[in-house]
Amino acid sequence: MSGRSSLGPFGADPDAAVFVISVAAELTGLHPQTLRTYERLGLITPGRTGGGGRRYSQRDLERLREISELTSAGIGIEGVRRILDLENRVAALASRNEELQVELEATREALRQALDRRRATGRAPERLPVLRSPDPGSSLVVWRRPR
Repeated sequence: MSGRSSLGPFGADPDAAVFVISVAAELTGLHPQTLRTYERLGLITPGRTGGGGRRYSQRDLERLREISELTSAGIGIEGVRRILDLENRVAALASRNEELQVELEATREALRQALDRRRATGRAPERLPVLRSPDPGSSLVVWRRPR
């Protein structure tokens, strides 16, 4: 894990879309039209209410602040898009690496136990440990908006 809590600073889910556009704009120091532009460019995807109103999550606000910092540093929108894409890929790869390390350690432990049983009985175990297939329910999917 990255060490981040699954809850935001106020104990709320960081993916809960709760902030209306005016509040999101105020909290990020951006103009509401800028938020709409970033959405139109595919840099951010706020949640929607039943009536179509935008709702931003804490994670959306963090992303908007990051976009603002990058553009303030002189990076163009396509550069920002590429940086965000690469950051998403790095996070996905780090998560997969973590999963594989846990799986590797479990496999090593199973092999140690099989070897210990073999030493204790003086014969090979009847069944060898097998590698498990990745659980599709815990897989991470990286989605990229078509350009």
